[in-house]
Amino acid sequence: MAVILGVLLIALILGGLGFAAHVLWWIALVVFVAWLIGFGFSGGELAGTRRRWYRRW
Repeated sequence: MAVILGVLLIALILGGLGFAAHVLWWIALVVFVAWLIGFGFSGGELAGTRRRWYRRW
């Protein structure tokens, strides 16, 4: 009985971890799209001052 409960507990933990990882991937995708939009809109009048930081690297 303890083995079955242990296996069920491990399945619940891994299932919850998989769901959390799935949600984190969606959040990362939203943040990446927002970064791309911001990077595209920054190429106007402020391009000379804001992109200097990228040139150092």
